[in-house]
Amino acid sequence: MTDVTSTPAGKTRAKLPSMSVLGPVLALVVLIAIGAMMNPNFLSPANITNVLARSAFIGIIAVGMTFVITAGGLDLSVGSMAAFIAGLMILTMNAALPSLGVGVPIILLGMAVALVAGVIAGLLNGFLITTLGIEAFIVTLGSMGIYRSLVTWLADGGTLSLDFGLRTFYRPVYFDGIFGISWPIIVFAIVVIVGEIIMSRTAFGRHCAATGSNEHVAHYSNVNVNRTRMLTYAALGLLVGVATIMYVPRLGSASASTGVLWELEAIAAVIIGGTVLKGGFGRVWGTVIGVLILSLIDNILNLTDFVSPYLNGAIQGVIIILAVILQRERKAAQ
Repeated sequence: MTDVTSTPAGKTRAKLPSMSVLGPVLALVVLIAIGAMMNPNFLSPANITNVLARSAFIGIIAVGMTFVITAGGLDLSVGSMAAFIAGLMILTMNAALPSLGVGVPIILLGMAVALVAGVIAGLLNGFLITTLGIEAFIVTLGSMGIYRSLVTWLADGGTLSLDFGLRTFYRPVYFDGIFGISWPIIVFAIVVIVGEIIMSRTAFGRHCAATGSNEHVAHYSNVNVNRTRMLTYAALGLLVGVATIMYVPRLGSASASTGVLWELEAIAAVIIGGTVLKGGFGRVWGTVIGVLILSLIDNILNLTDFVSPYLNGAIQGVIIILAVILQRERKAAQ
């Protein structure tokens, strides 16, 4: 992305990309170089595939979070929502097993439950925020606690597990793929491509930016602010459902610890990628870079003894704070 400026002679010349564009890319390159120097297995095909597959869940959710934040919203409930949806999937598939048996129909049933539940959860958040006028922080903080409690209740404080036969049949959705690329990575790539097209080339993407920038001006510009925000939360809920579909076959279970800190990682990825926290500007491709940066940090911590991997959440929190500070510095300098 380049800026264009005018010269005194009336001609235009392209400016070099700003640090808001180059910064995340350079950070990603530096992390790759550090990882390669600290561990010879860092750039191995197996490790790269593992990093991409494990980051796909957060990445899919982060694409939806990009639209929500761009439109001036926020959602703290996505991790708990994913845990609750995973629990519903598992309960539904286990209950339908005697009548449907192990096969494609029962897998499709579980997927449908996940997608519908995600959209409903997103619409509920959107309704409370747009129609009742409650702050997004309050609504999603409350729903975060509700979903986490519900999955704990469904599991009776333990773990919900797929039937062993179902788990074996469902495992290829996570572990298999085509041309050596696993399905989570493929789905993540599709979501990113669709998300980038919608954000940068459609009226809905422009409406999200206008709503987040100034909802009053957007309203007078004939943008349906409430509908736009409602749709962003519904889309985020749908993508939480998609991520859950890809996640459940990995372990075949769900518990109160499922999806912990996913909301932190998704928000961090969006902010690192250059989307403005207060809304008005967002870029899906930047979110992808943010996801990869966080995943590589986690991977480097796991492959080395430089810093304890238990500090990953602390590091992500620091990154969010620094990213917001940098955004404020850039805005003040303009």
